[in-house]
Amino acid sequence: MATPSEDSDENPYLRDPPTEFEPVEELDEETAEREARRLREAIRHHDHRYYVEGDPVIADRTYDLLFQRLADLEDSFGLQTPDSPTRQVGGQPLDELETVEHVAPMLSIQQSGDAADVREFDERMTREVDHVEYTCEPKFDGLSIEVIYEEGVFERAATRGDGYEGDDVTENVRTIRSIPQRLRGDYPDFLAVRGEIYMPREAFQAYNRERVERGDEPFANPRNAAAGTLRQLDPSVTAERPLDCFFYDVLAAHSDASGADEQSSGVPDSSRAFDTQWEELRGLSDYGLKTNPRGEPVEEIEDAIDYRDRLLEEREVLNYEIDGVVIKLNDRAACERLGSTSRHYRWAFAYKFPARAGETTVQEVALQVGRTGRLTPVALLDPVDVGGVTVSRASLHNPAEIAEKGVNVGDLVRVERAGDVIPYVEEVIEKRSDGHFEFPDGCPVCDSAIERQGPIAFCTGGLACPAQLRRSVEHYASKAGLDIEGLGGERADQLIDAGLIESVADLYRLDREELVELKGWGETSAENLLAELEDSKEPSLAAFLSAIGIPHVGGATARELASALGDLDAVMEASEDELEAVDEIGPIVAGEIREFFDSEQNRRVIRELREAGVEPEAERREESDEFAGRTFVLTGSLPDRTRAEATEAIERRGGSVTGSVSGNTDYLVVGEEPGTTKREEARANDVPELTPDEFETLLEGREADE
Repeated sequence: MATPSEDSDENPYLRDPPTEFEPVEELDEETAEREARRLREAIRHHDHRYYVEGDPVIADRTYDLLFQRLADLEDSFGLQTPDSPTRQVGGQPLDELETVEHVAPMLSIQQSGDAADVREFDERMTREVDHVEYTCEPKFDGLSIEVIYEEGVFERAATRGDGYEGDDVTENVRTIRSIPQRLRGDYPDFLAVRGEIYMPREAFQAYNRERVERGDEPFANPRNAAAGTLRQLDPSVTAERPLDCFFYDVLAAHSDASGADEQSSGVPDSSRAFDTQWEELRGLSDYGLKTNPRGEPVEEIEDAIDYRDRLLEEREVLNYEIDGVVIKLNDRAACERLGSTSRHYRWAFAYKFPARAGETTVQEVALQVGRTGRLTPVALLDPVDVGGVTVSRASLHNPAEIAEKGVNVGDLVRVERAGDVIPYVEEVIEKRSDGHFEFPDGCPVCDSAIERQGPIAFCTGGLACPAQLRRSVEHYASKAGLDIEGLGGERADQLIDAGLIESVADLYRLDREELVELKGWGETSAENLLAELEDSKEPSLAAFLSAIGIPHVGGATARELASALGDLDAVMEASEDELEAVDEIGPIVAGEIREFFDSEQNRRVIRELREAGVEPEAERREESDEFAGRTFVLTGSLPDRTRAEATEAIERRGGSVTGSVSGNTDYLVVGEEPGTTKREEARANDVPELTPDEFETLLEGREADE
């Protein structure tokens, strides 16, 4: 057991730390406080070695044990401090992000991708300054941030905003491990620094892969990922995402004795502390702030141009996105004299890289699991400009196409946009890998076996697969399913993430008290959802068949099945021949339906739904021709029928339903929250509108009053 002795000056947790400790309950308060103080010092040291220097000296498991020990001591003895490393795991969710004023303007930089403009900038500097030298740094493609330290302790962080005010993101920035809670070395009493929050490229691709595999939309590029993460209202969400930061400017700095001299020139208030930009970068590093190692001082503008060209060649191997270089006048006194305009610094210039155009590198291949279990391979790319749109993902369609094109991770590929909309990999330009991407044996989400059907691959996990579950729950509750109001995609995800549902059937086991405890829920929303679920227990057979996600079975096919076979058991037990005998169903769809109902996982979910009280209507519907030749359009929600049920009722009577109003439309059925376009088109074409009551009257065989 290891607890530091009272008279020990050496911190035992800095080198070869112990991993066994005396029980917390056996410590007195003084001993616990001393141990916690030394643990904080050690964890800050190890954080700096790992996140800033990239040179850890202890194993991850040892670090985790030290961190947990500190958390236990703070919780047991009430020893939490504002700068404790334990505060970096995320605090309480915020109601909103407040706006704060920057201590000094965070201005922009003039920029161009033309070397002639860079030389013109140099000519201006040469006219204004006796001796011109520059500091060159990468231009990070991230999110600019202001971070303030008082007495060396992290105090506040804000986004750039309009340059004068930004969003207060203190609690979110606090969770970024490379940003220290306490400075090192001989730091000023007050320090405001400017940095760039970014998501490392490797972490971005891994995070996007996770999003794709669980059915979420991936981020377009690392910058969007960083910006979206930093503006989360829940800091614990930010803490889970892989953000990092480089610092490159001092916005303001002073000690108590000197006071905070405001500068109107747009130059950071540190010119007396550092004579040059290069010294400032080294000074930030001495404070324990992470700086980029690729900065260089240069003597002439041609050296700066060469620096930019070298960095352009190295761009693809860097683990962070850059879109150019920043060239700064090195002499800080000269910078102060030059000052700034209302928008940009006069002493700096950004020499931009050309946009990537159509050709890029495949960094990852993720498998997206669809609602029916179909696995769609998605190439995760270095972001590239395709027709004016930044693309970071592209479809690879299926295993057969991957093999045909020979695509693999690391290859240089050409990306096109089908119809100027959907990105796809057109061809491999330069083969940088061996072979092509091979599908794994198991689903990336649930590890169920993957089966091939011709050129397409499927996860066999069915509704038991979490990825399929998310999409299945969303589809089950959608207008194409049972039209359960209040159960959209976000709420479905929330219920799954909270562990309240592990199958569609669990929707009917939801508890009001558990729902009320969820973020964003209240008693009213919980009771409304439970009432909607109760009302959905007796759906039409067609609506139920459409809702459970049988491959290739949408509303129209579901209605044909219901009409031909009559009840759920008959549909579930029908042979492929019997299914093929149903109108509009061919051998491929019949095989898909049979395979769906042969899956034990799917049968189990349906069995659980029935045990929960869900029983589709089982009567065989008689058809008539009373609506023959009539065309209907539906808009808004109907109180007594889902859209699928309303369509079924119209088609059983010989009518047809279309998606848009024209001169051939006979009725527009207007429910709650209707679309304005359809109503405007109906009025323009003199199409009668039916209220839900008038529609029901018409279905009962009586003409509604027009």
